[in-house]
Amino acid sequence: MSGDARDAGRVAGLVLAAGGGRRLGGRPKALLPRRGRPLVEHAVDVVRRGGCDPVYVVLGASAAQVRQRADLTGCVLVDNPGWGAGMGSSLRAGLHELARRADADAALVALVDQPGVGARAVARVRAAHRGPASLAAASYGGRRGHPVLLGAAHWDGVARTASGDRGARSYLREHAAALTLVECADVADPADVDTPQDLALLE
Repeated sequence: MSGDARDAGRVAGLVLAAGGGRRLGGRPKALLPRRGRPLVEHAVDVVRRGGCDPVYVVLGASAAQVRQRADLTGCVLVDNPGWGAGMGSSLRAGLHELARRADADAALVALVDQPGVGARAVARVRAAHRGPASLAAASYGGRRGHPVLLGAAHWDGVARTASGDRGARSYLREHAAALTLVECADVADPADVDTPQDLALLE
């Protein structure tokens, strides 16, 4: 669908929550408990409070369990049967659904396994939205991280280059001149929950 048909000014939240937690003994990251709630609920709440609407959630590992156990009311749920191929496949699935529905002209991509990235960081990156050509990312001490803001003009390019666990990394590197970095180190911790030792981040 053409960019003119998109809902100009709306930034959708795109939560990537498909990971199987291989280094966590196969515990799907979306269902890790944080303060009595599945981690995916926390991630959805963060992007909503940061100003994103609608919210898309890409599910993969144990998707049926996640749908049953997590309250994802009001979210657009996107199944990624190829989640085992890495985060890139989930990003492609989410962007494809966003393009199909055409209900936003930018997407703010957040990862379910970064509980230290809260609504303040999301709001800062979202504030860099300037329409479908927008391209921005959180920065932590000058190092690029998540969340990442992708205007609709970039979705096809990102989807073509997203593979493995690189996500949008290659595309952002190639378009560094157009990328706005938004410093968030003072309000967020980008550490990932990847290993049993990282579970302390959920406290």
